[in-house]
Amino acid sequence: MNLHNTRSNQKESDFVLKKDLLNFDWINLIAVIILSLIGITFIYSAQSTINDADWKKQIIWVILGIVAYSIICRINYKHILGYAHYIYILGVLGLLLATPLSPISVEMMGARRWINLGFSTVQPTEAAKIGTLIMVASLLARSNLENVKDTLVVLLKILLVSLLPISLIFIQPDLGSTLVFPPMIFSLLYVSNLSKQYFVSAFIAFALAFSFLSIDIYNYSRHLNITQNSSDTTIQNSNYNSILPLHNYQRNRILTFIAPKVVDPSGTGASWNANQAKISTATGGLTGKGFLQGTQAQLGYLPKAVAHNDFIFSVIAEETGFIGSSFVIGLFSLIIANGIRISGMAKDSFGSQLAIGISVLFLVHFFINIGMAIGITPITGLPLPFLSYGGSFVLSCFILQGIIQSIYRFRKDFS
Repeated sequence: MNLHNTRSNQKESDFVLKKDLLNFDWINLIAVIILSLIGITFIYSAQSTINDADWKKQIIWVILGIVAYSIICRINYKHILGYAHYIYILGVLGLLLATPLSPISVEMMGARRWINLGFSTVQPTEAAKIGTLIMVASLLARSNLENVKDTLVVLLKILLVSLLPISLIFIQPDLGSTLVFPPMIFSLLYVSNLSKQYFVSAFIAFALAFSFLSIDIYNYSRHLNITQNSSDTTIQNSNYNSILPLHNYQRNRILTFIAPKVVDPSGTGASWNANQAKISTATGGLTGKGFLQGTQAQLGYLPKAVAHNDFIFSVIAEETGFIGSSFVIGLFSLIIANGIRISGMAKDSFGSQLAIGISVLFLVHFFINIGMAIGITPITGLPLPFLSYGGSFVLSCFILQGIIQSIYRFRKDFS
């Protein structure tokens, strides 16, 4: 009798395991693992001449990411809805801990974006992105958008929920991460039941803000022209004043993209990294120069401080050429398209909005980072998912893709 029960339990366990394996989106996991392995490999390459060990740290973060992915994908994403407020609050508290008022905040390279936990330094911006995404998706999923009053209340809540982390990230300063929020939030608004007239109104408000930024950059470029061409010492030393809370180095980065000759006529200052990244990306040819043979990164023309994070794609492009670059771009395209596919498979608005928001977040990182390498977007310091070095960022990418996997696994669960 006991033997019979044991065999029955074994058959039931095998059936559950087989069902679990079948109810798993392998496209998502395989693409993520391959990108992570490529990232570790080329972080090693980018730092091989200075014998740095960041690639070993990346291995540890990838392992922790896989563990987090494995746990999250087995939790029904619908349970997140009940904890959205707490997740959001934790994200904002993390940002507050990175301010000068916090004793554990860490300043590096002129920015205060990190907190020291003793065993490691982490960047709370990534947790804030996840928290804001979940909070906005939960607000839209819980709300009735069929009448004007309720819609305006929801939009006001979303505005307040978004502005708090955006403001805290902006003052760190971290312009790149700030740019991620608007497309992510607009994508959630677009796929919700929000009337298109409200969506258009929100987009117009964003366009006006962009116009103010454009005017500020134009006035700054005029200021640079005047100070550079003037022989008057007083004019040369004059400061540029603006109502916008932008740092001049951020304006320089934008101008480096729009009008590099204005901000850096010699090409050896603010535009150096951008120029070297383009050279590195363009000289790979069809098959590349070979692993560890990329001259721009190996000889230090592409600075070691940024080659393994912000410009990892340039290292890959130089050493693997068009074929390797296309393979990486194909994997990212697969992840993003797969996320949109899973969004359409979700049986509730919360799951659909989460999947879309995550996919757009990855798309923004992918487009801006690779755009930096080929000269079609300004230098913003936005990392490339799974490839760029960075513990907090790698972990957050695995968590977000784990949520995508959860949406797929529980797409038929109506509980």
